[in-house]
Amino acid sequence: MQARSIIEAYFDAFNRGDMAALEGLLDEKVEHHVNQGPVRPGIEKFRAFNAHMAESYREEISDLVIFCNGDGTRAAAEFLVSGTYLKTDEGLPPAKGQRYELAAGSFFTLKDGKITRVTTYYNLQDWIRQVSG
Repeated sequence: MQARSIIEAYFDAFNRGDMAALEGLLDEKVEHHVNQGPVRPGIEKFRAFNAHMAESYREEISDLVIFCNGDGTRAAAEFLVSGTYLKTDEGLPPAKGQRYELAAGSFFTLKDGKITRVTTYYNLQDWIRQVSG
């Protein structure tokens, strides 16, 4: 599977809420670089992060644009996240079902048909403004 197909499958699985399919695209030693947070090494930490996110947020990705380098080892995606804040996350404003939309980007490293690194960025202050207002 080529890099573009892998990244398309990643976001398709995300939008369907199929975390098993999404996680199946990842290397067991995946490095997950969380926005405003630490690097979380390994598939188990990625699964734990996804479980927490599913409990606190319902999100959908749209306006997806994918960029890949020539040898298929690196990819990037720009997209819009539309979501609902379901359950208060530690250190963040109280959740009351607030809706939000954020521009975001993710960066990927790929090796042997698997994603070995996922780095995601978005404007946390904009998100806080949206759910606080």
